[in-house]
Amino acid sequence: MKALVLEQLDNKTLAEVKEVALPALAEGDVRVDIDWSSLNYKDALAITGKGKIVRQFPMVPGIDFSGRVSESRDPRFRAGQAVILTGWGVGENHWGGLAAQACVKGDWLVPLPESLTARNAMIIGTAGFTAMLCVMALQDAGIKPQDGTVLVTGASGGVGSTAIVLLKALGYTVAAVTGRESTHDFLRQLGADHIVPRSDFAETRPLEKQLWAGAIDTVGSNVLAKVLAQTNYGGCVAACGLAGGFDLPTTVMPFILRNVRLQGVDSVMMPTAHRGAVWENLARILPESYYQQAATEIALEQAPATAADFLNNKIQGRTLVKIHG
Repeated sequence: MKALVLEQLDNKTLAEVKEVALPALAEGDVRVDIDWSSLNYKDALAITGKGKIVRQFPMVPGIDFSGRVSESRDPRFRAGQAVILTGWGVGENHWGGLAAQACVKGDWLVPLPESLTARNAMIIGTAGFTAMLCVMALQDAGIKPQDGTVLVTGASGGVGSTAIVLLKALGYTVAAVTGRESTHDFLRQLGADHIVPRSDFAETRPLEKQLWAGAIDTVGSNVLAKVLAQTNYGGCVAACGLAGGFDLPTTVMPFILRNVRLQGVDSVMMPTAHRGAVWENLARILPESYYQQAATEIALEQAPATAADFLNNKIQGRTLVKIHG
């Protein structure tokens, strides 16, 4: 089968599309013919070797995919069934979705909701799945549309852009943080009511003026610290990313004086039992317009160059990888 394969030579990561073979299925495994995958920030780090994402080589990257079962040794799945995979370390320590086929554990798969196409599922992808988890975290914390504006950082990326659409569809007022003026029209089309320049988040004090009922943060570091300092009393910040760094230079002040909740969100190891409901929510809430304006489509051979663009902040919205055709 054709796949994007990562090799390591002299501590440098090399990415090449070539023919490889998958192993025979073990009990509980499923082989999937992949129609669509996508590029995420984690994929970009893996493909370029800029982050310690992949630790064993050779590796096929791609942390998500959609396709149809070709062979199954799991009674829950049958040949021809449409499925989705996100997370579980696929594309990091198990061969992933930037390939014509994948051999994975049945426990890692979710049936494709009837109202979604395989392409639309990958427009959502890991990024949209994570965005939905963040929105659900704010809802679980009791943050309602009437409580005030919800802030989204890293707004032009995959998680941020989908979060804006979801929040707007649910009736929230949304403020979007971006470092690029060129993305302003894109963010407004998605539903952002206000645009906030990232330069506003360069410095922070332990507590600042209360501005946000809640927030979804994909950046971390100083940006997250500033968001926490500006969150309303009783607000919640859902943190799911570290594009700006994994440190958090903050104080306990927002937590003990304003009752602010910092909710971590992980999509990789989310239990299988909860994943179906998240996908059903996405299929129900996302408007049809989302699938027209939020995705760029590339071929498998373009993945390495596009991965470099990710790290140079040249990508907005979702990037789909068309595996067949």
